[in-house]
Amino acid sequence: MSYALIRHLRRTALISHQIRLESTMTNVTQEDFLIRPPFAQWTKVIREAEKIVGYPTSFMNLRWLLSDEFANMAMHLRKVVGSNHPIIQTAKTVLYNEHNNLQPWGLVILLLSKAIRPPHSNSILHSSSEQQRTLAELTEMIRTGHYVHRGLLNIEFDKRGKNTETSMFANKIALLIGDYLLVTANGMLARLKNQDLSYLISTALRDVSEGEFYGERDKQNMPIPGKPNQIGADEFEICADTLPLATKDVSGSPIKEWTLRTMYNGGSLFGRGCQGALLLGGQDLTEQEKAYQFGCHLCLAWQSASELQKFTSENKESFSLASAPVLFALNEKPDLYKIIDNSKDNIAEVDFLFLKEEVLKTNALERTRLLHLENARQAEYFADMFGDNESVHTIKRLIKNL
Repeated sequence: MSYALIRHLRRTALISHQIRLESTMTNVTQEDFLIRPPFAQWTKVIREAEKIVGYPTSFMNLRWLLSDEFANMAMHLRKVVGSNHPIIQTAKTVLYNEHNNLQPWGLVILLLSKAIRPPHSNSILHSSSEQQRTLAELTEMIRTGHYVHRGLLNIEFDKRGKNTETSMFANKIALLIGDYLLVTANGMLARLKNQDLSYLISTALRDVSEGEFYGERDKQNMPIPGKPNQIGADEFEICADTLPLATKDVSGSPIKEWTLRTMYNGGSLFGRGCQGALLLGGQDLTEQEKAYQFGCHLCLAWQSASELQKFTSENKESFSLASAPVLFALNEKPDLYKIIDNSKDNIAEVDFLFLKEEVLKTNALERTRLLHLENARQAEYFADMFGDNESVHTIKRLIKNL
């Protein structure tokens, strides 16, 4: 039965790959994390990394895919195949995940765990290793659950009818799947019986939740960038304390706003996952905070690489209005904000092609490249603090191949 379920889900994903999503639906999920790392070398590095940790992280979600609870939801999911609801695109992305289409969060957490592990092994170290693997899995699960939830469509009550019944049904399935993943992840976290780790992950969940309410949003909850301003220094300090992220004087400042949004969208979660791996490995607070900084800067480097790809690729890829190139362009040419201001109810009405042409006329891409290089350099700097070993070398190869 389990094999049949997986085969069905694969087939569902392949069918959905042929569906052309309308622009209003395509933009629903385009704010999310990096989907396709830009270089073919990525696949080779991922495979080598999986050999080091001894764990095929490409199948990290297999545990919940084979569960009876998910099987029931998958049966309902097939009813919306052929629709243009974002849950179909999300299912394809999550289920049809070859090595090169998702950020390997869990893999990096396992590499970091192995980097700090002594070469000899005993029962205590084996227990720590199993806990770190569980942490890697639940971190991926939280991210996936959040990713699914963000694909919900806001269908206005007075516009509901027979032509929206499928979308409303898909919303219910997306909500159930997302809830299932988040509840399962929290159950795994509770079974680790580590109060300090639970606190770290809960602060990341707080940041993820608060991110959904930061800044202006259109009716589909898509982010609208802050109005450009030139007030104060444009620098965001990443701090390892567990206080809420600072939001004062952030909106309208390109680097500050972009960094804050990326931290909300996953940087904080990935950082706490890396920090938690060192906590479970028995490292002190200083080493844990280094791991948090490493995870945050690596996520920022991933995000900036993704956004650069969308503007340099020949493909007509959609892009987020809150992406770094757009924020830098708005800061350089504030008059461009009128394009966004006129479509605040529904950003799908923005002329993205014209906006992209205007962005390319500014120095936004160069500033985004510098932003990427700085965060990649910071990620390498903190990675070096975890020793001169094969795991760290592989992490640095991942960073270089962004």
